[in-house]
Amino acid sequence: MIVATDAGVRFFFDRHRRVVTSTAARVRRGCSTSWGIRNVNFAIGSEGVALLGPSGSGKTSLLRLIAGVYVADEGTLTANGRIATLLSTQAGLFSLLTGRENALHLGVLAGLSRRQARAALEEVKRVSDLGDYFERPVGSYSLGMRARLGLAVANQISPQILVLDEVHEALDHQFRNYLEEQVHEIIKAGGAVVAAGHDHPMLARLCTRAIHLDHGRVVADGRFEDVRREYLASVGG
Repeated sequence: MIVATDAGVRFFFDRHRRVVTSTAARVRRGCSTSWGIRNVNFAIGSEGVALLGPSGSGKTSLLRLIAGVYVADEGTLTANGRIATLLSTQAGLFSLLTGRENALHLGVLAGLSRRQARAALEEVKRVSDLGDYFERPVGSYSLGMRARLGLAVANQISPQILVLDEVHEALDHQFRNYLEEQVHEIIKAGGAVVAAGHDHPMLARLCTRAIHLDHGRVVADGRFEDVRREYLASVGG
């Protein structure tokens, strides 16, 4: 479902180390460059795959490439299927809007029509288990509550590919169980889940395979426990 062939994502920085996105500004400011990921190759089928690596290893860049937030600067990455993402507990949320208002907004961003997103609101409220907080501003939410809202909305589009970037680590134990059930349902239905994080026991429950990234490159790819052991040995864990 997901195939990367020599995929790379490059970032441009000005002299203050701020990311520059405008091509004209890059030329004018004489930007320096850095590769977030490079020469990445893999094929992911119907399975759960964990991305392992220290902070700055390229995990988030790769997840954003899969999600379509980034476009490959070299090589290719194709992802076939409806994609739901939880890349940040803040992504797409407006602090001054209520959970209900944000759920409507997120549903439309996820690809639902406004009518479909509105029809799904009560189910989002039920699944997120936010109770009265669903009608309160998201600015009053904990990180876990924001993650629950995002996951409940993502579930409404019946994703074939689910992308998680550490957000699941903010969930309480009850909602982690719900997430595990959803992940296994997606995989059972022929979909794929790609998750990054540092909670290895949690990742082990979601994924049977792992990819170890280091300085933006794949250094190991295989069974979760084998790659995890190799990764921990490489960092002295």
